[in-house]
Amino acid sequence: MLELLRIKNLALIEDVELEFSPGLNTLTGETGAGKSFIMRAVDFLMGERMDKNLVRPGNEKASVEALFVLPEGETVIRRELSAETGRSRVYVNDALSSQPTIRDMRSKLIIHTSQHGQQKLLSPAFQSEILDSFIPDQSLLTQRNERLAVLKDVLERKHRLNEKYDDIEKQRDFLEYQKKEIDAVDPQPDEENDLEERKKILKDRERAGECLQNALDILHGEIGMLDNMTLLTREMEIIARLFPGFDEDREAIEELRIRLHDLDSRLRRGPGDMDEDEPMSLDDIEARLFELAKLKRKLKRGLDDIVTMKTEIDESLSFLDACALDMKNLSREEAAAATSLQGILAEVNKARKKAAKELSIRIVDELYDLGFSEHIKVHFEFDARELYPGCDDMRGRLMWVPNPGQPAQPLDKIASGGELSRFLLALVTMRGNNTKDHEALPSLIFDEVDAGIGGLTLNSVGGKLRALADRQQMLLITHWPQLASKADRHFFIKKEVLGGETYTRCDRLGTDAIMDELSRMAGGGEQGRALAEKIVK
Repeated sequence: MLELLRIKNLALIEDVELEFSPGLNTLTGETGAGKSFIMRAVDFLMGERMDKNLVRPGNEKASVEALFVLPEGETVIRRELSAETGRSRVYVNDALSSQPTIRDMRSKLIIHTSQHGQQKLLSPAFQSEILDSFIPDQSLLTQRNERLAVLKDVLERKHRLNEKYDDIEKQRDFLEYQKKEIDAVDPQPDEENDLEERKKILKDRERAGECLQNALDILHGEIGMLDNMTLLTREMEIIARLFPGFDEDREAIEELRIRLHDLDSRLRRGPGDMDEDEPMSLDDIEARLFELAKLKRKLKRGLDDIVTMKTEIDESLSFLDACALDMKNLSREEAAAATSLQGILAEVNKARKKAAKELSIRIVDELYDLGFSEHIKVHFEFDARELYPGCDDMRGRLMWVPNPGQPAQPLDKIASGGELSRFLLALVTMRGNNTKDHEALPSLIFDEVDAGIGGLTLNSVGGKLRALADRQQMLLITHWPQLASKADRHFFIKKEVLGGETYTRCDRLGTDAIMDELSRMAGGGEQGRALAEKIVK
């Protein structure tokens, strides 16, 4: 039950608070006063979109807040709309929530039936949904949807497989040409960088060999450094004995001579890595690099891309070979899924036809109570919609005969606005009757659903609305005093202009004010007052 609704800074509403009763609550007022907008605010609270321009000028945000009393306890929902960004935030019991969460909660909180609902009733698809909602075993529909989803998944995978096969098959000759070119060269991952590195090493070794030989020539030339250093050492020994001041110079020259002999030994041995085996010569490496470069020019790709492409080509060509087996397996899955769907559809279609007979009788009974002729006839006509060859989904469409002697025609072809209003009311009534726990029933909102109804029919509609409100809470927007008079709580919506600004006000009416409003609704003046008094009696 919707116990309390508060709207702040939304369009013409500055701050409105409505406390509803458990039974029938009516909202009346002149056309354009804002009655339907209050219900639109409830829709916004339940997840519908609202433009940021509807935030009252001069305010940062608008908010709608409601207190729902449910069997499991109280729930407070608040939604705020930013005037700057147009984004909204939702809170459930003061905890930040999400719009999908609120939309999921909506079905157990609110059923909003408006003139838009009448137009929806004209849709054959919606009529079929209504019929399905009256199937006792709803698990049949769940199974149908699940099995249909399985079949669609198989068909989608099969479609993707076919598309991929066709695409690769068109490129087969080109792929095989590319594969042949690549296989002939057989490039390896990172081979080009490896060859360049090896080429650099070989060139460095070649240069190092030349330098080693030059160094040895210097040490062992015609007048080699080693021989000269030996002679110099001998002379310095004599000089140092004669002149002690040259002793340090003698030691330095002796040390240099020893180091040059050591250098000579190491130069003759050469560096250790000069002895490493290199299977390829510089000419071999240059030839391989040229071969790789030619392949890159031919395929217009880098070497790494070519190596990757080789793997992809191999996979693509292997896919073509294996595709026949995959397609065969998918075809088996498809046949099994189709058979499974066919089986559940047979059960669903049987349940639909049975539900259609029972629902037709119940609709007629409800329509009798709403002022329709006793000659009215209603039934469902079924059209087969092929979901898959051999899998027909029978969709029900409402057919009716409002007057004797006429052929049955679709509801959407001949029903007037008033007739549609009563049809909608009858269906809502029956849906509620299907629920055993009436405390868990959502609040009903009827937004001028009585449009197009007049005369004695209003009494029938009023009685039905009153009986429905005794079972579950109802919010009713109406222009008819005959309906407003049945309310447990009456709210009057009006527009006021104060200080150059327009405001929508909402007042709960007392006994005297209710009579004044009913008189206005009945036409005003003495005649309106007399009619209002007659209605109340």
